[in-house]
Amino acid sequence: MLSGVEFGLHALGVGAGAERTVIDAVAAAAERTGFATLWAGDGPQATGVALDAADITWLDPFVALSFAAAATNTIELATAIQPLPERNPAVVAKQADSLNRLSGGRLLLGLEVQGAGPEATGDRRNFRAGNYADAMRELWDAEAAAGNAGLRMHRPGRRAPVLFGGVDDRDLRRVVTCGDGWYGFALGDVEEAARCTSTLRRMCRRAGREFGDLRLVVSLRDPEPDDATRLADVGVDQQVLITTPPADPIAAESWVADLARRWLGART
Repeated sequence: MLSGVEFGLHALGVGAGAERTVIDAVAAAAERTGFATLWAGDGPQATGVALDAADITWLDPFVALSFAAAATNTIELATAIQPLPERNPAVVAKQADSLNRLSGGRLLLGLEVQGAGPEATGDRRNFRAGNYADAMRELWDAEAAAGNAGLRMHRPGRRAPVLFGGVDDRDLRRVVTCGDGWYGFALGDVEEAARCTSTLRRMCRRAGREFGDLRLVVSLRDPEPDDATRLADVGVDQQVLITTPPADPIAAESWVADLARRWLGART
C-alpha cells in the first residue's frame, strides 16, 4: 500500500452486492487487485449508504461471506457489524466458527452493542454485550465446551478475531478488555479516528495491554485518498471503503479495478 494502511472493501450483501454473480465478481477482483478484506453488514443500515430498505435485498452476512470465501483463497472476510445482544450468542458463535473453518481462518468478526433494545442501555447494555462475547469465547474454547457436547464445535486453526465497534469510552474500554481490535464505522473524519485511537492508547497503558496488539480498522463517511496516510499516523491499520457495486458482474470487476487504482495505487 502506498500509505502503509491496508484497504478493505465493504460492498457485499446489500442491493446489487446481494446477487450471487456480483458477489463472485467483486470478491475475486478484490483479492486480485490487493484489497485486504471483504466486509458484509447486517442489513442496509450497515452499509453507511442511504438505501430504501423496502426496495432492496440484503443477506445474512455469514451467508454472503461464505459465497465470497468460495470465490477466493487469501482475502480476509469480515462482518460489519453483528449487533449484540440481538443475536443468540451460540448461533453467532457457531456461524462464525463454521465460516472461519471453511475459509481457512480468514474471518474477522465485527460486533457491536447498539440496537440492544430500549431496556438495555448504559451499563446494562455493556454488561449484556460483555456476557454475550464471553459466552461465545467459551463455546470456541475446547476445554470449556467439553462439558456441553451439544454445543461443541470443531475448532478452526485459529479462532476468529473479534473487533468491537463504537466510539464512546464504554465501547473503547470493551475493545481493550475483551476485544482483539476496533472498527470505527462510518466516522465523520480522521480527527474522530485520532481521538478514538488516542483513548485506546491511554486505556491500553492503564490496563497493561500492548496497543500494537489491537487491530484498528476505520471507515469514513466521506473519504479522500490522502486520508490513509493520516490514519496510519494515528495508528490505524486498515481503512474500509463503503460503497455499492454495479449490478452487472463484468462491470463490477472493472469497478473494483478502478477503486484499486484510485485507493491502493494498484496497477490493474
